[in-house]
Amino acid sequence: MTDPKPMTSDLFTADPSAHVFNGKLYVYPSHDRETDIQDNDNGDQYDMNDYHVFSMPSVSGPVTDHGVALTASDIPWVGKQLWAPDAASKNGKYYLYFPARDKEGVFRVGVAESDKPEGPFKPDPEPIKGSYSIDPASFVDDDGQAYLYFGGIWGGQLQCWRTGEFKKDAYETMEASGDEPALSPRVAKLSEDMHSFASEVQDVKILDPSTGKEIHASDHKRRFFEAAWLHKYNGKYYFSYSTGDTHLLAYAIGDSPLGPFTYQDKILEPVKGWTTHHSIVEFEGKWYLFYHDTSLSGKNHLRCVKIRELVYDAEGKIKLKEPQPKVDEE
Repeated sequence: MTDPKPMTSDLFTADPSAHVFNGKLYVYPSHDRETDIQDNDNGDQYDMNDYHVFSMPSVSGPVTDHGVALTASDIPWVGKQLWAPDAASKNGKYYLYFPARDKEGVFRVGVAESDKPEGPFKPDPEPIKGSYSIDPASFVDDDGQAYLYFGGIWGGQLQCWRTGEFKKDAYETMEASGDEPALSPRVAKLSEDMHSFASEVQDVKILDPSTGKEIHASDHKRRFFEAAWLHKYNGKYYFSYSTGDTHLLAYAIGDSPLGPFTYQDKILEPVKGWTTHHSIVEFEGKWYLFYHDTSLSGKNHLRCVKIRELVYDAEGKIKLKEPQPKVDEE
């Protein structure tokens, strides 16, 4: 039960989105940096302002840092905070999706394009119309249709969009409460050129297997908080996410990329640090979980990416190949 070494210790990295492009692993993480901002529920301490892309020919490395792929100063609409990104490939091009606060402090999702998976990426001058909140995750299905998942409560502002319009006074509610379903992540189909939505934004419903109803707002160990990710295995769609204040990675399974998804189980127990955020990718016949913790720094806003192998049982349930040590055993 050994703890994996960080993917890199040269930079602080978090929120890793891993993909296989051209036979290589590429990782698109957040780039954490030092700040004097105190930890708070708004996430102000996560004050990132650029992205680096990493690649490796195998999970064991070596790891190449391709340098700055995109910086906040190059994006006209961005005010601050380049949070967790994702990437996709289609039509011979590569696309970087990223959330940031606009000049009014509202989180939106932008897109940037490159001819190479490592960038540099050229951003569109405006965010994707109809996008909001944080943590974009792109999935391109076998038929070529691409989707963008997004959303995060608390500092991610999803609670401000319950009516479909931004309501600033709803921010302090932080999330759904009372006798109602938890707030749902969102999904939209992407256009053929990957730069805009080709459908209306809709809820991603996560169902309780015992009732068939949506996960309840009070169920903090299973409800969605942030960090959407979608992958496909044996014809099924696996939607995974963070539970936020209970610090778990969980997943649900469905028959369509639009859901609904039925809750299955945890993937990862709490790690060192408050946040947990991940991706799941197949590479050379094996499946891997990319995630982060704070083992390098001991500070919530200075994280490092790590990798663990995943396996599936005969029923398609996910588990870690090696048991996860408890946080105090790492």
